[in-house]
Amino acid sequence: MTTPMMVQYKSIKAQVPDAILFFRLGDFYEMFGEDALTAAPILEIALTGRETGGGERTPMCGVPYHAVENYLNKLVSTGYKVAICEQVEDPQTAKGIVRREIIRIISPGTVTESIAERMNNYLASIFHETNWGLAFLDVSTGEFTIFENASLDIVLTELSRINPSELVLPPELVRLKHWRGYFITTRDRKSFTQTDIIEEQFKKQHALFEESPAAAKAANALWNYLEETLPGSELTHILEIQTYHPDQWMILDQWTRRNLELTEPLRGQGKKGTLLSVLDFTKTAFGGRLLRRWIEQPLLSKQEIEHRLNIISDLTEDSFLRGDLAQFLTGIYDLERLMGKVSFGTAHARDLLALKQTLSTLPKIRSSLFASHSESLKNYLAHLTGLDELGEELENALNIEAPLSLKEGNLLKDGYSPEIDQLRGTSSGGKDWVAQLEAQEKERTGIRSLKVGYNKVFGYYIEVTHANAQLVPPEYIRKQTLANAERFITPELKEYEQKILGAEDKLIQLEYQLFLEIRETVRRHIPQIMDAAHALAEIDVFVSLAEVAIRHHYVRPEITQGGKIQILEGRHPVVENMLENGTFVPNDTLLSRSKHLALITGPNMAGKSTYMRQVALIVLMAQIGSYIPAEKASISIVDHIFTRVGASDDLASGQSTFMVEMREVAYILHHVTEHSLVILDEVGRGTATFDGLSIAWAVTEYLADQKVKPKTLFATHYHELTSLEESLPGIFNLHVGVREHGEDIIFLHKIISGRADRSYGIQVAKLAGLPAPLLQRARIILEELEASSTLKEKSFRPEAATQLALFEAPALHPLLREIVEINVDDLSPRQAQEYLYDLRERIKALETL
Repeated sequence: MTTPMMVQYKSIKAQVPDAILFFRLGDFYEMFGEDALTAAPILEIALTGRETGGGERTPMCGVPYHAVENYLNKLVSTGYKVAICEQVEDPQTAKGIVRREIIRIISPGTVTESIAERMNNYLASIFHETNWGLAFLDVSTGEFTIFENASLDIVLTELSRINPSELVLPPELVRLKHWRGYFITTRDRKSFTQTDIIEEQFKKQHALFEESPAAAKAANALWNYLEETLPGSELTHILEIQTYHPDQWMILDQWTRRNLELTEPLRGQGKKGTLLSVLDFTKTAFGGRLLRRWIEQPLLSKQEIEHRLNIISDLTEDSFLRGDLAQFLTGIYDLERLMGKVSFGTAHARDLLALKQTLSTLPKIRSSLFASHSESLKNYLAHLTGLDELGEELENALNIEAPLSLKEGNLLKDGYSPEIDQLRGTSSGGKDWVAQLEAQEKERTGIRSLKVGYNKVFGYYIEVTHANAQLVPPEYIRKQTLANAERFITPELKEYEQKILGAEDKLIQLEYQLFLEIRETVRRHIPQIMDAAHALAEIDVFVSLAEVAIRHHYVRPEITQGGKIQILEGRHPVVENMLENGTFVPNDTLLSRSKHLALITGPNMAGKSTYMRQVALIVLMAQIGSYIPAEKASISIVDHIFTRVGASDDLASGQSTFMVEMREVAYILHHVTEHSLVILDEVGRGTATFDGLSIAWAVTEYLADQKVKPKTLFATHYHELTSLEESLPGIFNLHVGVREHGEDIIFLHKIISGRADRSYGIQVAKLAGLPAPLLQRARIILEELEASSTLKEKSFRPEAATQLALFEAPALHPLLREIVEINVDDLSPRQAQEYLYDLRERIKALETL
């Protein structure tokens, strides 16, 4: 027969079949059955068993409740959901088995503990009807945003930007390939379409829901999901739903964010080697998160860009203001996530002490802003007022040495509550009384070894060794016998014990209740605190960008809308920062409507890719409102930055390097506009020479000769393309300077007008350390190929009618044609081997002719 506890466990587990159930038993969360078998190896804990009735032994493992966060993080980061089941009544007063309930379900998108403090943890949802709707929120910070667009590509770009930890989908969308790699949670269609819940929760935003109905349905599914996973939480820190449109920010697709290494490096983890690593001098966690969003969403509004640049100018010119604000911001804690914990009801005394510390810093920041000459910075004053009284209340109430647990007492200061002071006096006075009693009894009985002690089982007692048993007074009542002593109580001791322990219990309970009242007071101030947090985050980012500008000698860019990008002595912000000797070679850039496509030639490792990326990063930095690494620059606002850089397989979806390259090029050509900036690096190199050159040539013509003429930097080793400068007016040639020393080369890293005459591939191979005999053989082969190449002598001209018909292919040798036409799949391994031997003999015969 199954035990009552296991009956209760199974009924609760049935509510969460897709989650691992943490079942509270005393001081442990226990897992049973399949959950235990799954969790034990991940958590690296012992797997045991438990008799559960009827001779059945169920697998079992457990973790201590006080260390649960680390274990939760391990499971969630591995891709599991965890349901927390707590005891919801006092075991001492419960009749029968203690009642238990699920108080929270933790999934990758709803986890609030052990997450990176300077990154958002987004839960997202997608819905489709006429348009595609996207909703995403960070439960820990309260940020809630919706986005709607007719283009799936644009919605997918936004989804890759926020990179949600969990994606909620209706059943009809789950099988689409677009979500590959995301943690998927499915919710029935009603969770999306019945939007009365979200409309009731956010009554003032009805117009927003009418404007974006698909996104509103996605948001409704998220809210439903939160109510399921966080039962009983009021979520009062989620104050409103925000929205945005594609014309507000520059669009950066997933390839561009990756290739430019904006916030994540191509290799490794962390932020080293990224633009974020260079710009981030923020002092607060929420400031760091905001800077990351600014980098990923450059502005398109000239007015907004100039506003940011004006504030940075004010801060660069006032070093005292910049230094004071930076110093004060170091005393600011993560208000957004603190308010999340207050909203969930999980904030402890140390969290509120952090809030108190932050609020005590606000007057200093206000004073600095008020004394500044920046009217734009003074506008933040209104957002940093109205919280002084709350700060004073927390200062008067909270004990600076308060423990993490709310059930241990010592949460509040002496003097905050007369009743608490009285109970503390009774408790501490009782302990003094016990000490006096011990001294008195030693004197009265003559037992010098007598002592008065306490334990949780027997309470207070008088302990006398067996050697002094004859001296024990008759009024002592024997309570416990030990190996070497006897323990006694007296009516007087028992009476005082009840008084002392009663005072301590009341003290702990009263402190707990008063702390909850203080936390509720903080909850009522959440809107004001979140408003202050947003203002402080912006101030923090501005101070950071100003500090970067001073340290790295950046300048203010001129922002225009005239279609020209002109940069004088531009530098790559990341590469420059990583060079210890400061020898970065700056370069100029000029792209305009009349000269909008630069073909860049030169050897590998000479700096072509660095140069192109640096132009893209300078443009991006200007549009986030940052100063830039250059002597001077005029930047016309760009709506997209597209990049096609590097080579990589996507083997999981069966796509080769060349297919990935072509997909990226196709995406660019389908979405590019006249106001875009395009970075192309070695298009066509992933296939045969003639195919690759044909594609590269056609892409160049397409970008140069269409009605849409984006500003483009195209690095290539196909020197044949450089002839297009003569026939297409928008194209011009650049190359990277190289100095030759015999068979060696020195990279000058300087971009020079005109074309390169060779690629220096063998010299680069020598620098890479290839064996000398191999290099010598390569030179011989190169000379033979160049001497016999019909390609070298061919005259290439752009085709007006059909851009892909670039030139006639040279006649193939019959033997080569035979090889091309043979169907390898029809040959057995043995036949293929025999054909290879025969082919070798025929080639040898040709060499003797």
